[in-house]
Parts: sequence; structure tokens; C-alpha cells
Amino acid sequence: MARINIEGSQNVEVSVRIPSEKTPQEQLTIMEAYTQAHKDGAKLDKAQREINCLKTIFPTLFRSVEDDDLLAGRLDFLPIGFGSVTSIGGVGHYCVFHKLRAFKDELSSDEEKKRVDELYHYWEDHDVKAIYCQDVLNDTTTGRFIDCHYPFMATARLSGMMLNYRKLLDNGINGLIDIMHKQKRTAFMQSSIESIQLLKEVIERQKELVKDAMNNADGQRQKDLQLMYDDLGFIKERKPETFHQALQLFWIYALCAGVINYGRMDIVLGPYLKRDIDNGLIDEDEAYRYLKSLWLMIENRRTTVNGRIIVGGYGREDEEACDLFAKICLRVCKDTRYVEPQFTLRLTKDTPEYIKEMAYDCIASGATYPTLYNDEVNVPAVEYAMRVDRKTAEQYIPFGCGEYVIQGKSVGTPNTLLNLLKIQQMVLNEGRDPMDGIVKSGPVTIPKVSEYKTFDEFYTKYKELLEYYYDLSVKAQMHSYTVMNEQVSFLFNSILMDDCIGRGKALLDGGVEILGGTNETYGNINTSDALYAIKKLVFDEKKYTLEELNTAALHNFEGYEKIQRDLWNVPKYGNDDSECDELANDLYEHVAKGIRQRGIENGMGYYLIVISNNQTNTDWGHETAASLDGRRAGVYMNPANNPQGGAAKNGPTATLNSLSKFNAKYHGGSVQNIKFTPRMMHDDKVKVQALFDTYFKRGGCQLMVTVVDHGILEDAQKHPEKYPDLIVRVAGYSAVFVNLTKDIQEELLSRELYD
Repeated sequence: MARINIEGSQNVEVSVRIPSEKTPQEQLTIMEAYTQAHKDGAKLDKAQREINCLKTIFPTLFRSVEDDDLLAGRLDFLPIGFGSVTSIGGVGHYCVFHKLRAFKDELSSDEEKKRVDELYHYWEDHDVKAIYCQDVLNDTTTGRFIDCHYPFMATARLSGMMLNYRKLLDNGINGLIDIMHKQKRTAFMQSSIESIQLLKEVIERQKELVKDAMNNADGQRQKDLQLMYDDLGFIKERKPETFHQALQLFWIYALCAGVINYGRMDIVLGPYLKRDIDNGLIDEDEAYRYLKSLWLMIENRRTTVNGRIIVGGYGREDEEACDLFAKICLRVCKDTRYVEPQFTLRLTKDTPEYIKEMAYDCIASGATYPTLYNDEVNVPAVEYAMRVDRKTAEQYIPFGCGEYVIQGKSVGTPNTLLNLLKIQQMVLNEGRDPMDGIVKSGPVTIPKVSEYKTFDEFYTKYKELLEYYYDLSVKAQMHSYTVMNEQVSFLFNSILMDDCIGRGKALLDGGVEILGGTNETYGNINTSDALYAIKKLVFDEKKYTLEELNTAALHNFEGYEKIQRDLWNVPKYGNDDSECDELANDLYEHVAKGIRQRGIENGMGYYLIVISNNQTNTDWGHETAASLDGRRAGVYMNPANNPQGGAAKNGPTATLNSLSKFNAKYHGGSVQNIKFTPRMMHDDKVKVQALFDTYFKRGGCQLMVTVVDHGILEDAQKHPEKYPDLIVRVAGYSAVFVNLTKDIQEELLSRELYD
């Protein structure tokens, strides 16, 4: 039996999943075949075991071509299989236990249900994430993602893989095989070659599926399918030559690799697009059709917080081709209004005005995309934070909820998460978490609240406890890599990451050039606001003792309403108050520098905080007691780098001024959300554009905008059937508002709407 409970959700799931095309009986047979291959491979090299398992699901899991598809490649996902990330299954050899248990209800016979039980029992001891959990989790300090009773959560996953697709397209499938044949023949290299040969089988299966679709097609649809069929045959044996061929090969490979973020596609695909248009092979409208189909394919994967496609920025060789690609993507983005892909625009001082104008119009239309990143700040920041040269830093990529990686060169998965606010509350309560009374301070001795005689004493003790959690964090992050590397090679990922093939080593076995990581931090601003309230009300003004404030919080402010009002009325971050913002920045730099230094000391290329929320700010808020910023127990915490809902009272300029004060060179990504009405975006367009420009010039690194009318979100809560396509920014991602739970909706409603 498993010592740690490995049931339950392991990622944010907002979008409604598309059901498997296979019958329950077919799904069961596939999962049994995968499991048997895993059992049979117990004594094999991990790479050999992996490829044998992959052969049981590829090309079997690929599903039929749908009526509007202009690219081949749709894939089912089962509760047991192989993957890189939890968003579409799990990490390595995985079992999603609660989904396997739910799948059991789809079966009718007791014999079939018994077979599921046998699978469940086997994977309790062999699911890679479960193996990791047995080693790392405990009853006090460290919980699994997502178990919000703990101040610290840890997981094993390989999020944010941004592969070097140029290597794939420049060499073609056979070219990759030739490169690998020249390397020393090891189990890893042989299995990598077999992976690419398996890719050929996948492409051949796509040809069969396209052929099936052609039986009921005519006219333009027949022509589209014929092109798909011909191009699949072409890329199976030769390097892609056209935009459609390049798009098709990239997409099929991404599916086999299990990646859910795609990177700088303007660099990868732009040159093919421009050449086709220059040669009269296609026009922009035809390219628009292809990209619109890609958008739909990504949307249908339903990974919620992922699907990044990035355009713009420094480090592009053929800027004209890249801008052409970006222009067409902006058209698609505005017209489709999907939750995914998370379309992202990197801005520089040289970004063409027409691109900026199209981006602004897209956002103003309510699409929520593109997300805007400021290369003038981010490139030098990444150069420092990740300890890389300028050329490498120019290839930074945001993914998920804002974390950065270097495309094709780094792992940067966020496998650790810290609740800064819960840890602060433990410092007020002798190491106990007020939500459950359990001491969670480890070896750090925490005095009674009455013993703190100065603000610096309290703040220093808080930092001491934070540092204990920093140590837990880096150990957990490093161990996730150790466990994953013991179990799998991530063959498809390794092949397109620099320089696994050149080194002859798997991704986490010394193959990847830069082994990095990120730590998600939550409650940053609630914590700094609480620190500022303590400083002002207790130690500067001496209006209350710290014990009085803590007592009020322990009673959830019931009977202590005046204290809560006084706490709430202390200046808050987000209003351009210099003293308050300086304290927020001091806390930020302590956390960011402390995490980063521990990564360096443990031999990582980088280990950085990402100031994130991905709705975990709400989930963790439910399990976090009342805090001394005036927030009640169970209420959502502030989203990422943004003020707590209702705290920003001085307008958008003041809010953005506060947001721009954190020095980006210490973090690995942060999220800035803001809401405007359509009236403001259209009638005050010049002012809003000037606001954005000023924010970026003052050091703002990123911005995400929701455009919605007053009262629309409230009405959507009451009448969800009227708003099936109302998209909002949640965190580093967007979602259909009515698909969100009521508590997440309430947190979004709490954010200031500027008009």
C-alpha cells in the first residue's frame, strides 16, 4: 500500500475535456498493454523500457481527423500512459488515480472492474509522481500539489518544455536519424532512434486517418485532405519545404513529445511562410486558414494554463518573416477568442507600430490576448537571473503562468510552491498554523507573539523561517529531477533539447545544457501589506500590540471589526505609496535572492521564484487563516504580483507604478493583471496606450489585460447560459468565466475595473 495519499487533483483543470474516441473496453486494453510493457521492462535500461511502453500507445491513441482540420494530429489521453506534465496526464510513466477510479464506473462487468483494480494497485508503486511523493511529503511542512493545508507544496513534473523545432525542421526525420547514427550506440541513443522510427509510424497512421476522411469529402474539403495526405508522405521521408509541411511536422512531433507549450513559432515557421507567399504558393488568407486550424487543435487539448505561442522580441534572424507570421497570428487570435493557445507578444523599442496596433485592437476586442512582455526589461533580467549571455537570454520563453525557460536549452519546471502568508502566520503563533493548530516550523524556534519587541525582531524571525522553507524547497526541486531521471529518459523531449544527442545523455541525466527550475510563490502582497500594517499600527503608531492584532485575526475579526477596519485602512500595495511599496519590494528581494542563491549552491543553472497564482491563490486562500492585512480566513489571497482585491484605490497609473517597482532580474517571471472597460479601451485609446508605454518604460516586465463591461461578470454569475464565450484573465492564463468555480469568479470580481 502507498504510504502517501496520491489521489486527487494534480493540476488546475478549468476547460471541459473532450471525451476519448475509444470505447471503455478499448481504453482498458491499451492501459493493460502499457502496464504489461512496463512490467516486462523492469530489468531493462530506462530508455529501452520507455520506448517499449511508447510503442503500446503510439500510434494507437491518435484519433480521427475532424471536419475542419487542416492539420493531422489529434490524440486521446488515458488515466495511464506516458507524459511530461500533469495537464494532459502525468509525468513519465503515470497513473492519474482519481481518473482511473472514475473510469471504473464506465465499465459494466465485475471482471473489467477487477482489471482496473489490478492496474490501480500496480501503479501505486510505479507512478513516477507517486514515487516522488513517498520520498518528499510529510505530515507537517510539505504537501503534494494541490493540497493546500500545507505552507509548502512539492511535485514532480516537466512543465514548460520548449523544444528546438528548428533542429527538427532543418534536418527532417531522416536527418535526425543520421545524426544519431553517428553517435556512440548506447541504450539511450538506440531508444532515441527507435523513437524517431516510431514517429514515422505515427505519420503513416495519420495518412490512414486522412484517407478515411477523404471517403466522405468533396470540393475544397477534398483538396485540403489531399494536401494533408501528400504532405504527411513528404515529411515522413524528407525535410519540410513548405509552410504547411513545416507546420504539420512540428505539430505531430509536439504531440508525441507530450509538450503543451510551443515557443517562438515565428522564428520556426516564419521563414517557410514568407517563402511560400513570395513564391505565390499560398497567400495570407490561406496561411490564416492553416493557423486557425492550429489554434483549434491547441484549444482542443484543453490544458488551461498552457499552449504558449510566442512572437516578437529580440533574437530573431529574419524579422520580416517573423513579423509576417505575427501579423497573421494576431488576426487569428482576434477572430477565434479561444482560451488557448496563450498567445504572447514580446515587445521591443523597435516593434513595428502596426504590430502594436493590431495587438491593442485584439486585446480591446475582449480576446485577452496577446499577453505582453517587455524585452527591454526581460532580456537583461534573464541574462542576470539565469547567468547566461545576452544571445542566450534573447531566447527566453514564458510558459504556464509566467515562468521563463530558454527555448531548446533549459528545464525550468515549477515543482515547488510556497505560501508566504501562511508562513507569516506561523511566526505569529509559535510555529502553529492557525487553520489546524499543527506546528509546521520544523527546527526553527518561534517565540510567543508578545516577545517581539521591535518590528525588526519580528521581520527577522519571519525571514529565518522562510529560509528554512527555502532549504526544503531546493531539496524537493532537485529530488524531483533525481526521481524522474531514475525512471525515464523523456526520449522525444531529449532529442530536441540542446545538447542531449551531442552529449549522448538523456534530458535530466546531464543532457540538457541548463538545468533550471522555478518556485511558485503565493500571498506575496498580502504578506507585505500585513508586515506594513504591523509596522505602522504596532511599532510606529503604537495603536495596538502585536498580540491584540493576532488575537483579532485568530477570531477571524468577529467582535474585532474596528481592528479589521484599521488594518484595512493602512496604505496598501498598488497605490504607489512609496513606503508600503518599499517594504513589499524588500520582502520580494529577500525571497527571490534567497531562492536563487540556494539553486546556485546546489549546482543548478538557475532556480528562481515565479510570482504566480493560477487560481492556487484562491485554493490556498481557503486554507489560510485571517491575516493582518485585514483579510478574513478562507478568503482568496492576492493574485500574483497584483494588489489584493479592493485594495487598489488610486487608479490604474498608481497600480502600474507599484507593479513596476520589483526588479525583474531577481525573478523568473511574474504576472500583472489589469481590467478595463471597452469604453476606456476605445474612447480613451491614446491614453491607455500611453499608460502601457509608460509602465514598460518604468520597468514593467509583463501585462495582461481583461476588457469587460461593468456588470457583465456579475450577470454571468447569475445567467451563465448567456455568456458561453466570455473570456477573462485568471492569472498567467485565460478561462471562460462561466467554467470557473464561484470562488474563483469572486476573486476576479474583486479586482478593480478601470473606466
